[in-house]
Amino acid sequence: MSEKTIGDIVRANYNSGIYIGEIVEDRGDKFLVKVLAVEKHPMQGDLHHPKQVEGVFFHERKALAFNEKMNVAKGVVFPFEGEVPNYSHSLKEAVTTQKEKLMSKETEFNMKALEVLNSIEKNYYIKSYY
Repeated sequence: MSEKTIGDIVRANYNSGIYIGEIVEDRGDKFLVKVLAVEKHPMQGDLHHPKQVEGVFFHERKALAFNEKMNVAKGVVFPFEGEVPNYSHSLKEAVTTQKEKLMSKETEFNMKALEVLNSIEKNYYIKSYY
Protein backbone atom coordinates (compact mmCIF):
# COMPACT_ATOMS: atom_id res chain seq x y z
CA MET A 1 0.00 0.00 0.00
CA SER A 2 1.47 3.34 -1.00
CA GLU A 3 1.73 6.14 1.53
CA LYS A 4 -0.75 8.95 0.93
CA THR A 5 0.18 12.52 1.78
CA ILE A 6 -1.23 16.03 1.75
CA GLY A 7 -1.74 17.21 -1.83
CA ASP A 8 -2.32 13.71 -3.27
CA ILE A 9 -5.31 13.22 -5.56
CA VAL A 10 -7.40 10.28 -4.34
CA ARG A 11 -10.65 8.32 -4.72
CA ALA A 12 -12.63 8.23 -1.50
CA ASN A 13 -15.81 6.43 -0.43
CA TYR A 14 -18.09 8.65 1.64
CA ASN A 15 -21.73 8.11 2.68
CA SER A 16 -22.45 5.68 -0.19
CA GLY A 17 -20.89 8.00 -2.79
CA ILE A 18 -17.45 7.88 -4.37
CA TYR A 19 -15.52 11.09 -4.92
CA ILE A 20 -12.24 12.24 -6.42
CA GLY A 21 -10.50 14.77 -4.25
CA GLU A 22 -7.33 16.21 -2.80
CA ILE A 23 -5.99 15.33 0.64
CA VAL A 24 -5.75 18.62 2.55
CA GLU A 25 -5.05 17.37 6.08
CA ASP A 26 -3.94 14.23 7.90
CA ARG A 27 -6.10 13.74 11.00
CA GLY A 28 -4.58 10.59 12.40
CA ASP A 29 -6.94 7.77 11.42
CA LYS A 30 -8.70 9.98 8.83
CA PHE A 31 -7.91 12.34 5.98
CA LEU A 32 -9.66 15.62 5.30
CA VAL A 33 -10.34 15.46 1.55
CA LYS A 34 -11.50 18.34 -0.67
CA VAL A 35 -14.01 17.19 -3.32
CA LEU A 36 -12.98 17.80 -6.93
CA ALA A 37 -15.32 15.41 -8.79
CA VAL A 38 -18.09 12.84 -8.29
CA GLU A 39 -17.47 9.28 -9.44
CA LYS A 40 -20.59 7.61 -7.98
CA HIS A 41 -23.66 9.44 -6.74
CA PRO A 42 -24.81 8.51 -3.21
CA MET A 43 -27.72 6.08 -2.96
CA GLN A 44 -31.12 7.27 -1.85
CA GLY A 45 -33.15 5.64 0.89
CA ASP A 46 -32.37 4.22 4.31
CA LEU A 47 -28.87 2.73 4.30
CA HIS A 48 -29.68 0.73 7.43
CA HIS A 49 -32.62 -0.92 5.64
CA PRO A 50 -31.43 -1.20 2.04
CA LYS A 51 -33.96 -1.72 -0.73
CA GLN A 52 -36.88 -1.06 1.65
CA VAL A 53 -39.54 1.61 1.16
CA GLU A 54 -42.21 0.75 3.76
CA GLY A 55 -41.71 1.73 7.39
CA VAL A 56 -38.38 3.51 6.86
CA PHE A 57 -37.33 7.11 6.50
CA PHE A 58 -36.36 7.44 2.84
CA HIS A 59 -33.33 9.74 2.90
CA GLU A 60 -32.58 12.23 0.15
CA ARG A 61 -28.82 12.30 -0.38
CA LYS A 62 -27.15 14.94 -2.51
CA ALA A 63 -23.61 14.57 -3.75
CA LEU A 64 -21.02 16.65 -1.94
CA ALA A 65 -20.34 20.03 -3.57
CA PHE A 66 -17.21 21.13 -5.41
CA ASN A 67 -14.48 21.98 -2.85
CA GLU A 68 -16.61 20.66 0.03
CA LYS A 69 -14.45 18.84 2.54
CA MET A 70 -15.10 15.37 3.90
CA ASN A 71 -13.51 13.59 6.85
CA VAL A 72 -12.73 10.12 5.48
CA ALA A 73 -11.32 7.01 7.16
CA LYS A 74 -7.90 6.24 5.68
CA GLY A 75 -9.01 2.70 4.80
CA VAL A 76 -11.42 3.99 2.12
CA VAL A 77 -9.02 6.45 0.49
CA PHE A 78 -7.23 5.15 -2.62
CA PRO A 79 -4.77 6.71 -5.08
CA PHE A 80 -6.35 8.23 -8.19
CA GLU A 81 -4.57 7.99 -11.52
CA GLY A 82 -5.40 10.12 -14.49
CA GLU A 83 -6.89 13.50 -15.13
CA VAL A 84 -9.42 14.83 -12.64
CA PRO A 85 -12.74 15.34 -14.44
CA ASN A 86 -14.64 18.63 -14.35
CA TYR A 87 -16.92 18.62 -11.29
CA SER A 88 -20.12 19.61 -13.14
CA HIS A 89 -19.61 17.04 -15.89
CA SER A 90 -18.74 14.32 -13.38
CA LEU A 91 -21.86 15.09 -11.33
CA LYS A 92 -24.08 14.89 -14.40
CA GLU A 93 -22.49 11.61 -15.47
CA ALA A 94 -22.81 10.12 -11.96
CA VAL A 95 -26.49 11.07 -11.79
CA THR A 96 -27.15 9.67 -15.28
CA THR A 97 -25.41 6.39 -14.38
CA GLN A 98 -27.39 6.11 -11.14
CA LYS A 99 -30.68 6.79 -12.94
CA GLU A 100 -29.92 4.18 -15.60
CA LYS A 101 -29.16 1.61 -12.91
CA LEU A 102 -32.42 2.39 -11.10
CA MET A 103 -34.46 2.23 -14.33
CA SER A 104 -32.95 -1.15 -15.31
CA LYS A 105 -35.16 -3.02 -12.83
CA GLU A 106 -38.65 -1.83 -11.91
CA THR A 107 -38.93 -2.38 -8.17
CA GLU A 108 -40.74 -0.26 -5.61
CA PHE A 109 -37.40 0.78 -4.11
CA ASN A 110 -35.87 1.71 -7.48
CA MET A 111 -38.91 3.78 -8.47
CA LYS A 112 -38.86 5.67 -5.14
CA ALA A 113 -35.09 6.21 -5.36
CA LEU A 114 -35.48 7.44 -8.95
CA GLU A 115 -38.25 9.84 -7.90
CA VAL A 116 -36.03 11.28 -5.16
CA LEU A 117 -32.99 11.49 -7.45
CA ASN A 118 -35.04 13.28 -10.13
CA SER A 119 -36.19 15.77 -7.49
CA ILE A 120 -32.62 16.40 -6.31
CA GLU A 121 -31.48 16.86 -9.89
CA LYS A 122 -34.28 19.31 -10.68
CA ASN A 123 -33.94 21.33 -7.47
CA TYR A 124 -30.16 21.36 -7.02
CA TYR A 125 -28.12 20.07 -9.95
CA ILE A 126 -29.56 21.29 -13.26
CA LYS A 127 -28.14 24.80 -12.79
CA SER A 128 -24.68 23.44 -11.98
CA TYR A 129 -24.48 21.16 -15.03
CA TYR A 130 -23.87 24.09 -17.37
